[in-house]
Amino acid sequence: MSLADRLAQARRSRDADTQPTTQSLEAQVHTSRRSADPFADLKRTVHTSLLESLGPQLYDAKFTQADLEQKVRHTLHEVLAQEETPLSVADRARIAQEIADDILGYGPLEPFLRDPEITEIMVNGHDQLYVERAGKLHPVAATFVDEAHLRRTIDKIVAQVGRRVDESSPMVDARLSDGSRINAVVPPVAVDGALLTIRKFATDPYEADDLVGFGTMTPDLAEFLRGCVQARLNILVSGGTGAGKTTTLNVLSSFIPSDERIITIEDAAELQLHQEHVLRLEARPPNIEGRGEIRIRDLVRNALRMRPDRIVVGEVRDAAALDMLQAMNTGHDGSICTVHANSPRDVLARIETMVLMAGMELPVRAIREQMASAFDVIVHQARFKDGSRLITQVTEVVGIEPDSLDTVEMRELFAFDFSSGYDDSGRPQGQLHSTEALDTFLKKLGSAGVHLKPTLVPAEAG
Repeated sequence: MSLADRLAQARRSRDADTQPTTQSLEAQVHTSRRSADPFADLKRTVHTSLLESLGPQLYDAKFTQADLEQKVRHTLHEVLAQEETPLSVADRARIAQEIADDILGYGPLEPFLRDPEITEIMVNGHDQLYVERAGKLHPVAATFVDEAHLRRTIDKIVAQVGRRVDESSPMVDARLSDGSRINAVVPPVAVDGALLTIRKFATDPYEADDLVGFGTMTPDLAEFLRGCVQARLNILVSGGTGAGKTTTLNVLSSFIPSDERIITIEDAAELQLHQEHVLRLEARPPNIEGRGEIRIRDLVRNALRMRPDRIVVGEVRDAAALDMLQAMNTGHDGSICTVHANSPRDVLARIETMVLMAGMELPVRAIREQMASAFDVIVHQARFKDGSRLITQVTEVVGIEPDSLDTVEMRELFAFDFSSGYDDSGRPQGQLHSTEALDTFLKKLGSAGVHLKPTLVPAEAG
C-alpha cells in the first residue's frame, strides 16, 4: 500500500470516528475538554503515517543523527503536504516541530530541554508540567496527549541508558546523554499516574565570577575558598535540596591545581572539571535481578587504590561517610564533598549518623574525634523564597573542645547578616561578613604556604 493510500485510509478511519453516535452529551463534553489541542487527531494520524513510512530506518545504524533528522523532517513535510486539513503556515510548522520532537527526541519536553534558562523540568502527570527558571517554579501550557504518551517518553529516556521502569521496578534514577539527571516514578508507587523530574545539565558550567555576580558569594569569599582548596583543606559543602551545592562544588573543584590527579565520584556524573588529569567514577544501581549495584562507598574505597591527589564526592548520603573519614584521616588531604544538612552543626550530626549506618559499632566519641580531625571547613548554602541561592555560613572545624570529651568545637569565619530583613520577593537584604576568628584562620593558611590578600582580614566582628 502506498503512502497516499495509507493516508486516505487513516482519514476515512478518522472521519468515521467523528460521526454522530449514541454517546451521551455529558460524555461528548468530557471528551471535548480533554482534547484541548484541536490538531491532536491530525498529529496522531501524521505521526502514525510517518512511522509506517520510515519504519526500520529510524533504527538503522548507518544513519547519523543529523541524517536521521533530515530524513524525518523531509518525510514529515511530504506527509503534511498530502493532508487535506486546512492549515496555516504557523500551524503547519508547529505540528511538524512537535511530531519531529516526538520521534527524534522527548516530545513535549524538547522545547524545555533546549531552553538554557530552564534548570529543572517537573512532569506531575500527562497534563501538568512545571519548569524552574531563576530558582522559581512556573506552570507551562505543554502537555502529553495521554498517560500512554508520557509512559512511552519515559521508557524512551530510560531505555537509552540501559534501564527499565515498570510495575516490578517503579522507580528509576538515570541521566540523559547530555548529563541531565532524571527521576521517574510510575504506578503503583505513583498513585495518580507517572511522574518525571529532570534536572538539566549545564553545558557551560558556572565559574567563581558567575557566583559572585549572582550574589551567591562575595569576591573576598571566593578568594578565601580558593586559598582553602590550594592549602589542601578538607571541605564540606552543605545545604538543602536545590540550594546549589553541586554548582559550588564544581567551582571549588575548579580551584584544584591542574598538575594534580583528581578522582570524582558521583551518583550521576554532573561535575565538569577542566583540568587534564581527571578520572570520573559513577555509581550504578542494581539491575532487574537486584544484582550489580556499585555504591558510592565502593567507589570511594576503590579510589584509594588509584593514587589520587584529590577525591571529590558529589554527595555523601550513606555509609560512604565512614570511608570518606578514613580517607581524609590517612593522607588524602584536599578532599571535597557535599552533604544534605540544615546548618554546619547539623552536618556533623548527619555524618555521625551515616557512619553508624556502616554497621561498625564505633563509640560516638571515636567518630567525633575522626570528624574533628578530618574536616577543616564547612561551607553552608541556602535557597530563599525568591529563588536565590546564597552562601550563608563558612565554619571552621577546630577540634574537640577542651572542656568536653566528645563535643566538636566549631568557629564561624563568615556569617550572613539577616538583620536587614527581606525584600518583597523574599530575598534577604543583608550581606555576608567575616568574623574575628578569620584572622587566626588566615595565619593557619599562611603556615600552609597560602597567603591571601590583606583585604580579607576582618575590620569588625560579625
